Amino acid sequence: MKHYDAIIIGAGQAGTPLAKKLAEAGKKTALIEKRLVGGTCINDGCTPTKAMIASAKAIYQAKKASALGVEIGTVKINFKKIKQRKDDIVAQFRASSEKGIDETKGLRLIFGSAKFSAEKELTIALNEGGEEKVTADLIFINTGAKTAIPDIAGLDQIDYLTSTTILDIDTVPEHLVVIGGNYIGLEFGQMFNRFGSKVTILEKSSSILAKEDEDVSSALTEILTDEKIAILTDTKVDKIIQDNKHLQISLLSGKTKKNITASHVLIAAGRIPQTADLGLENCGVKLDDKGHIMVNEKLETNIKGIYALGDVKGGPAFTHIAYNDYTIVYRNLIEGTKYTIQDRPVPYCMFTDPQLGRIGISEKEAKEKKLNYEVAMIPMSQVARGIETNETLGLMKAIVDPDKKKILGAAILASEGGEIMSVLQMAMEGGITYDRIRYCVFAHPTYTESLNNLFMKLDK
Repeated sequence: MKHYDAIIIGAGQAGTPLAKKLAEAGKKTALIEKRLVGGTCINDGCTPTKAMIASAKAIYQAKKASALGVEIGTVKINFKKIKQRKDDIVAQFRASSEKGIDETKGLRLIFGSAKFSAEKELTIALNEGGEEKVTADLIFINTGAKTAIPDIAGLDQIDYLTSTTILDIDTVPEHLVVIGGNYIGLEFGQMFNRFGSKVTILEKSSSILAKEDEDVSSALTEILTDEKIAILTDTKVDKIIQDNKHLQISLLSGKTKKNITASHVLIAAGRIPQTADLGLENCGVKLDDKGHIMVNEKLETNIKGIYALGDVKGGPAFTHIAYNDYTIVYRNLIEGTKYTIQDRPVPYCMFTDPQLGRIGISEKEAKEKKLNYEVAMIPMSQVARGIETNETLGLMKAIVDPDKKKILGAAILASEGGEIMSVLQMAMEGGITYDRIRYCVFAHPTYTESLNNLFMKLDK
């Protein structure tokens, strides 16, 4: 039985850099990965989807180029080339990550499935066959999450798609039905609509993006429906039946029943942590009622020396949060700092077109907390840079404390919304008040310059 100073389970966006840094700090380290180095982000998430979304946007821009006086004519897509470009980028990123691991002294990469057989002991079912037992003083769990499969009659009888498997299809679906009207479902829905699919999005809540403010949700709903995407809210899937080459989907909306025919179904109704096969009952690590590993503010579980990072621990499920988890754990253990996850900023961006960049609290949350707040909002149709580039869809919205002049949160539904949001995040991090941004000198003409006009809306 081999003993290590540290073992990391999962070579994702927290596990890989943590393993390298621990090894560089002189700790004998093992990194266990059951599938592919890079985790969801590189292989099935951010990298491949954003590469394909870029192709989808190029199609859309070409089709609306006539508004800018550019006559292109018939626009055709080469889906095989789009997929190959995506695959090449993924392979490049994964190879770079693997190279970094291989070149790190004191770090061993093991391909296999790890399961706790005792508190600090793991049994690895090796991908190449056989098994190996290892122990460590420190163990870090970075196993991520996977698609949650809803309980729908007939679903187990069809070849449904997930956010992972849809990346490998070779042809554009004739009619793609997306079950779930949140971030993943909306990105894929718009993308494949622009590739030429008929798209229907089904959402059980009263609106898409149910966690966001109503005006933001409504604005994006209008944008997507204008692109001929069908959005059915307050709708549940009753059953799905395979009918020759098509799928018959029975829907319920209140007491109303409806049937639609589809060629493909994408499940995008949430994700669940990958903890079921870890054997955590053998080491005593506690889970919450949804299967997430419970951690304290320094990301340590109830068992000393065992930590959980990224999506597997619950909370905000974003790559950048997983990466920040790694930096907190590493600095605390190796550099002796006392960082915590308490009150850290949680920015995120949904890469529909236009993007939705979010930071801080929403207006909905401000109401729930009964805060004294005001709202600044400007439509992108009033943003000079947007008008010049023909990117006038969406809005900029900020929630502020009128007494302290603090920015409490922002939602930027706009071209490059993530970049604009990041400017406001930096202001929030640095304690820069909205009245200073109101009169700040920004380069003209930029999208960020319109933050002047956004906060001008608060002038008395």
